[in-house]
Amino acid sequence: MPEPLMNANEIGKFMRKHFARWDRMGVTVEDVAFRRAKLRMSIGERQLRAGGTVAGPAMFALADTAMYIAVLASVGPKAQAVTTNMSINFLKRPPMRDLIAECQLLKLGRRLAVGDVIIYSYEVDEPVAHATGTYAIPVNG
Repeated sequence: MPEPLMNANEIGKFMRKHFARWDRMGVTVEDVAFRRAKLRMSIGERQLRAGGTVAGPAMFALADTAMYIAVLASVGPKAQAVTTNMSINFLKRPPMRDLIAECQLLKLGRRLAVGDVIIYSYEVDEPVAHATGTYAIPVNG
């Protein structure tokens, strides 16, 4: 398996440079490998919805970000890589604890990456959400 083209530290710096709200998302890159990424989202008031559960848009953002990080780790610093499709299934109500997203790229081509993201609540074995997505990878930059 090839080595990742960017490590977690490099990706963190890249995200701070290109995404002004990165630090406010409460997301940290825990691990990256070629075609893989593992992220953690700290859950607080900002991620909650009525009823005291984690909001769907927060979980969607985590899934989308996990896929983007897996793409960066695999193809290098491509700020213009963009989501072309993303679908998420909410499987169960997550408890009030950090969320962990694990992404695996199923296909990595020159122009498209297709991935699978599973989201878990920290220290809970059953997934709370499952997402699939496609990213367009720019040929240059």
